Amino acid sequence: MVKTTDSSPKLKRQDWIDAGLKVLAESGVEAVRVEPLAKLMKVTKGSFYWHFKDRQELLDALLAEWVKLQTNSIIERVEAIKADASTKLLRLFEIAIDDDGKEENAIRAWATNDSKVAAVVAQVDRKRLEYTRDLFVQIGFTLPEAIVRARMAYYSLVGEFTIGTRTDRAERLAEVRMEHAILTATSVNSQLSIRNSQ
Repeated sequence: MVKTTDSSPKLKRQDWIDAGLKVLAESGVEAVRVEPLAKLMKVTKGSFYWHFKDRQELLDALLAEWVKLQTNSIIERVEAIKADASTKLLRLFEIAIDDDGKEENAIRAWATNDSKVAAVVAQVDRKRLEYTRDLFVQIGFTLPEAIVRARMAYYSLVGEFTIGTRTDRAERLAEVRMEHAILTATSVNSQLSIRNSQ
């Protein structure tokens, strides 16, 4: 039986993953350690070993959770919309700016010293870029045009995470809508719709 140091209910595996992701985002992978996590969650280390064989298994679970939450589930949410590709692309942009980028930055920092994590990040980048590219193709762009537009959108977002996201969501939302209008414009005549999106 798992013993806790307080009267809270038994922790589930997901509780450890959630706590681990929070520590990872705030302090980096080196801070994700069993004993400090147990203290943070006010439980004994035995609770951890009930759900995980060792720290590495937790780290693997954190990485898998990041992929699920920050890539797979986002694509699923966008695809659930009954709309055209342009509307889906805008929704993708809007969902992306809801993230503060802390987990993303921590994962990428972790990847610089771990080849396994770097491989997962490369797969994530490829999947995100391919999905975004496919939306641009569905809008009507040629494959080369779609690739360039997908890269511009994706690198802009990742770059913003690196520099530091702004806290004013309304400002970010207005900007991402303008970015969408610019990237989906198919001719000079489309400049009017870009101005109207401001």
